[in-house]
Amino acid sequence: MPQRNFLQYLIVTAKGLAMGAADVVPGVSGGTIAFISGIYEELIETIHNIDLGFIKIWKKEGFSKAWKHYNLSFLLALFSGVFISIISLAKLITWLLEVFPIMVWSFFFGLVIASIVHVGKQITNWRLTVIVALIIASVLSYLITIADPIGSPESTWFLFLAGFIAIIAMILPGISGAFILLLMGAYTTVIGIVTQLGEGITTFNSSLFLSALGKLLIFGIGAILGLKMFSRVLNWMFKHHKNLILAVLTGFMIGALNKIWPWKEVLQYRMTHAGEQIPFIERSILPQNYDGNPQILYAILFAIIGFLTIFLLERIAVKKEIISSKSEQSE
Repeated sequence: MPQRNFLQYLIVTAKGLAMGAADVVPGVSGGTIAFISGIYEELIETIHNIDLGFIKIWKKEGFSKAWKHYNLSFLLALFSGVFISIISLAKLITWLLEVFPIMVWSFFFGLVIASIVHVGKQITNWRLTVIVALIIASVLSYLITIADPIGSPESTWFLFLAGFIAIIAMILPGISGAFILLLMGAYTTVIGIVTQLGEGITTFNSSLFLSALGKLLIFGIGAILGLKMFSRVLNWMFKHHKNLILAVLTGFMIGALNKIWPWKEVLQYRMTHAGEQIPFIERSILPQNYDGNPQILYAILFAIIGFLTIFLLERIAVKKEIISSKSEQSE
């Protein structure tokens, strides 16, 4: 593992800030940002290496030696940036969803469309099994979006499950954790909890802070377990069955477009712990059937902006690969 000075760790934290911003937005993958910024392999390897051997080294050679051996300064710097970014942006996203829902969902829609194109283009062999996997994943994903929720997004077991599944998106470039949360119907809930945590900190409201922290810890425990259990499997699949995995990811994104469709009709509301009524079951409708101003021109504009965001990230990644390959050839 590379040894870094303080300035280099600040750069890692800056990369974490970018990853956190990406993870808040459905359609942009924190894994993609890690890949573009050149820390993806180190992140995966560091996570893989974490085990109970840390305690053995700590006992024999001291905490400092164990800390360095497992490259934990790198993880601390990176995830500090991720945490700060998510806390900072969550309140903004919550406010935007309340005030400009059609424009925000249109932006997300554009992001996911571009992600579908980006990930789909990486499939190099369109054999029958790959096509079947894409179709099955698309249908399954769509059925999830129209199914009645299996539980309240605020319940303990649901938050644990959401963290367990969503963290897998960090491992593979191309699909975001926020997108998985959207698919599960837990996105607005998790963003709301993070917003409450930030408010608890800024207003010194201990009860609000502790309530949000407890929920985030449950989500975090699920995420840690999911990361440890599936990181090796997913990386092995990505190396040995890359086309199949890419087809499944593409299919999931295609099917989930229904979830991000900007124009919805609320079929059923649910009561939150705070006593507020919020949408629980919705269905996608055409803009002309929307109860209110459909804002079609704004929706198209923000969908294009979302699409171009991924397009620009892809161009940066391609340019980085070309530069790295040239440098390797010169050596």
